[in-house]
Amino acid sequence: MLVESIVKWTLQCKSWCVKKVSGDRKKLTAELVPRHGSRARCSGCGERRPGYDTLSERTWRHVALWGIPFELRYSPRRVDCPCCGVKVEQMPWAMGKSDLTVPLIITIATFAKLLPWEDVARLTGVHWNTVKAAVAHAVKYGLENRDTANVIAIGVDEISRRKGHTYITNVYDLKNMRLLWTGEGRGEDVLEQFFDKWGPEQTAAIICICCDMWDPYLKAIRERAPAAHVVFDKFHIVRHLMKAVDDVRVEEARELKNENPELLKRTRYLWLKNPWNLTPKQKARLGYLEKLNLRTNRAYLLKETFRELWEYQTRGWAERFLKKWFWWATHSRLKPMRDFAWMLRRHEEGVLNYFKTRIDNGAVEGMNRKAKVVSQRAYGYRTFETFSLALYHVLGDLPMPQLTHKFL
Repeated sequence: MLVESIVKWTLQCKSWCVKKVSGDRKKLTAELVPRHGSRARCSGCGERRPGYDTLSERTWRHVALWGIPFELRYSPRRVDCPCCGVKVEQMPWAMGKSDLTVPLIITIATFAKLLPWEDVARLTGVHWNTVKAAVAHAVKYGLENRDTANVIAIGVDEISRRKGHTYITNVYDLKNMRLLWTGEGRGEDVLEQFFDKWGPEQTAAIICICCDMWDPYLKAIRERAPAAHVVFDKFHIVRHLMKAVDDVRVEEARELKNENPELLKRTRYLWLKNPWNLTPKQKARLGYLEKLNLRTNRAYLLKETFRELWEYQTRGWAERFLKKWFWWATHSRLKPMRDFAWMLRRHEEGVLNYFKTRIDNGAVEGMNRKAKVVSQRAYGYRTFETFSLALYHVLGDLPMPQLTHKFL
């Protein structure tokens, strides 16, 4: 098979001919010309239109052939389209104004999903900025062509991007487990940017939104998506409960510092771990501490009793249990537990909405861990723009252009 035939096969260019392939060990160059008598397609509407003029020659970098750098040269035609005006012709190997061919963009972008961009640049023989440009083109294509018609349940959460309380807000599709949007910061205005981007029609289709009890998020949701059910993530609720139990332990350990400083020393995870995850040694020590009249033990028993809430199947029975547990916690004479109980009372509707929809941010927590892996494998990203590209590319489940030939 001739090199000219390989070029035509991999580029899907039936309306073009490969005039010649020249070069040496350092670089190969293929010169393309339009097939005689063919009419160019408008890049706007895709219809064949009469010619207008021809632009100067352009160069595109293609996938290396047998490890030898490969480039294409072609003088694009412009068409006179009655619908779109004067437009550059549609070329199947080109994407916008990028100087990379679509196959090379897909090849680099596929590597970039799995490896640090620095390694991708070294493997493909390009500059790091070229890798970033390829990912940017792939992400742009994916965002423009993804299907978001059936998004009815979303999860909202924030992750830390770098030291110094620098956060980003991520919005996930809980049904398909993919990233829908990411924004810099975690304030009310940040989440409003998502609703602006999403549009009123798609926002109205959202049935439920799962998030934590962060007030700026709640305010934005109430104003922009009032019809959606707000469901407070049970993992965040349990996290608040764990902190309350640990606050009781810290306070009591401080009081026992002079009398018996060793009693509660190194017992933090005895009270916070699930009973079935305790080691035999931890079980023995917990059994001894439970026999003492400790405030920490009362907080521990409240924590274990609260676990029953998630076992109810209907909202009514869950509401009855929550009222009973609220009475126990507020009469426990433990300030952290009282504060936690009153926090639940203020957000009771969002807590009980879980029993309507049965959604939580478990998938979101898993996606957040993947987001942190994306950041760690690159030792962090200097700008939010670059980090957001990497997140969309890895977590967005974005479609890629279809090729007749797979290079990987």
